[in-house]
Amino acid sequence: QVQVVESGGGLVQPGGSLRLSCAALGSIFSMNAMGWYRQAPGEEREFVAMATSSGTTHSTNSVKGRFTISRDNAKNMISLEMNGVKLEDTAVYFCFADDVETSQRYWGQGTQVTVSS
Repeated sequence: QVQVVESGGGLVQPGGSLRLSCAALGSIFSMNAMGWYRQAPGEEREFVAMATSSGTTHSTNSVKGRFTISRDNAKNMISLEMNGVKLEDTAVYFCFADDVETSQRYWGQGTQVTVSS
Protein backbone atom coordinates (compact mmCIF):
# COMPACT_ATOMS: atom_id res chain seq x y z
CA GLN A 1 0.00 0.00 0.00
CA VAL A 2 1.27 3.45 -0.94
CA GLN A 3 0.67 6.67 0.95
CA VAL A 4 1.44 10.12 -0.38
CA VAL A 5 1.92 12.62 2.41
CA GLU A 6 2.21 16.39 1.93
CA SER A 7 3.44 18.99 4.39
CA GLY A 8 4.36 22.65 4.51
CA GLY A 9 1.18 24.51 3.65
CA GLY A 10 0.02 27.56 5.51
CA LEU A 11 -0.61 31.29 5.40
CA VAL A 12 1.84 33.55 3.58
CA GLN A 13 1.79 37.19 2.56
CA PRO A 14 1.93 38.25 -1.10
CA GLY A 15 5.52 38.25 -2.27
CA GLY A 16 6.54 35.81 0.41
CA SER A 17 7.87 32.27 0.25
CA LEU A 18 6.68 28.85 1.24
CA ARG A 19 8.06 25.33 0.83
CA LEU A 20 5.88 22.28 0.28
CA SER A 21 7.17 18.75 0.71
CA CYS A 22 5.77 15.41 -0.34
CA ALA A 23 6.81 11.85 0.35
CA ALA A 24 5.61 8.58 -1.17
CA LEU A 25 5.65 5.92 1.53
CA GLY A 26 4.96 2.23 1.59
CA SER A 27 5.61 -0.89 -0.44
CA ILE A 28 7.13 0.73 -3.49
CA PHE A 29 10.32 0.26 -5.42
CA SER A 30 10.46 3.66 -6.99
CA MET A 31 8.28 6.34 -8.42
CA ASN A 32 8.30 7.66 -11.97
CA ALA A 33 6.81 11.14 -12.14
CA MET A 34 6.01 13.04 -8.97
CA GLY A 35 4.51 16.47 -8.84
CA TRP A 36 1.83 18.89 -7.79
CA TYR A 37 -1.62 19.97 -8.80
CA ARG A 38 -3.69 22.66 -7.11
CA GLN A 39 -7.35 23.47 -6.77
CA ALA A 40 -8.71 26.88 -5.88
CA PRO A 41 -12.24 27.33 -4.51
CA GLY A 42 -14.79 26.90 -7.28
CA GLU A 43 -12.11 25.96 -9.80
CA GLU A 44 -10.97 22.74 -11.41
CA ARG A 45 -7.77 21.05 -10.32
CA GLU A 46 -4.85 22.32 -12.39
CA PHE A 47 -1.32 21.12 -13.01
CA VAL A 48 1.46 23.04 -11.25
CA ALA A 49 4.77 21.22 -11.65
CA MET A 50 6.34 17.79 -11.92
CA ALA A 51 9.70 16.05 -11.87
CA THR A 52 10.56 12.73 -13.47
CA SER A 53 12.94 10.18 -12.00
CA SER A 54 15.51 11.19 -14.66
CA GLY A 55 15.46 14.78 -13.47
CA THR A 56 13.29 16.40 -16.12
CA THR A 57 10.98 19.06 -14.72
CA HIS A 58 7.91 20.79 -16.09
CA SER A 59 5.80 23.60 -14.68
CA THR A 60 2.81 25.59 -15.73
CA ASN A 61 3.48 29.03 -17.19
CA SER A 62 1.88 30.91 -14.32
CA VAL A 63 4.50 29.68 -11.85
CA LYS A 64 7.60 29.67 -14.04
CA GLY A 65 10.36 31.75 -12.52
CA ARG A 66 8.65 31.68 -9.11
CA PHE A 67 8.20 28.02 -8.14
CA THR A 68 10.98 25.42 -8.21
CA ILE A 69 10.42 21.69 -7.93
CA SER A 70 13.16 19.41 -6.68
CA ARG A 71 13.34 15.70 -6.09
CA ASP A 72 15.16 13.12 -3.99
CA ASN A 73 14.81 9.80 -5.79
CA ALA A 74 16.34 7.77 -2.99
CA LYS A 75 13.67 8.95 -0.60
CA ASN A 76 10.79 9.22 -3.10
CA MET A 77 10.35 12.82 -2.03
CA ILE A 78 9.74 16.06 -3.82
CA SER A 79 9.66 19.67 -2.71
CA LEU A 80 8.07 22.76 -4.18
CA GLU A 81 9.82 26.01 -3.35
CA MET A 82 7.31 28.81 -3.81
CA ASN A 83 8.74 32.31 -4.07
CA GLY A 84 7.06 35.57 -4.91
CA VAL A 85 3.65 34.10 -4.15
CA LYS A 86 0.55 35.87 -5.41
CA LEU A 87 -3.05 35.98 -4.23
CA GLU A 88 -3.99 33.69 -7.11
CA ASP A 89 -1.69 30.98 -5.77
CA THR A 90 -4.19 30.36 -2.98
CA ALA A 91 -5.39 26.79 -3.33
CA VAL A 92 -5.23 23.30 -1.94
CA TYR A 93 -2.06 21.73 -3.30
CA PHE A 94 -2.15 18.02 -4.07
CA CYS A 95 0.91 15.87 -4.53
CA PHE A 96 0.88 12.91 -6.89
CA ALA A 97 3.26 10.01 -7.44
CA ASP A 98 3.26 7.52 -10.32
CA ASP A 99 4.39 3.99 -9.51
CA VAL A 100 7.09 3.01 -12.02
CA GLU A 101 6.02 -0.66 -12.04
CA THR A 102 2.22 -0.35 -12.17
CA SER A 103 1.82 3.17 -13.60
CA GLN A 104 -0.80 3.76 -10.94
CA ARG A 105 -1.08 7.36 -9.77
CA TYR A 106 -1.34 7.97 -6.06
CA TRP A 107 -2.63 11.22 -4.57
CA GLY A 108 -2.08 12.93 -1.28
CA GLN A 109 -4.92 14.47 0.69
CA GLY A 110 -3.80 18.01 -0.05
CA THR A 111 -2.31 20.89 1.87
CA GLN A 112 -3.83 24.36 2.03
CA VAL A 113 -1.82 27.36 0.83
CA THR A 114 -3.38 30.74 1.54
CA VAL A 115 -1.83 33.93 0.24
CA SER A 116 -3.23 36.94 2.05
CA SER A 117 -2.10 40.23 3.50
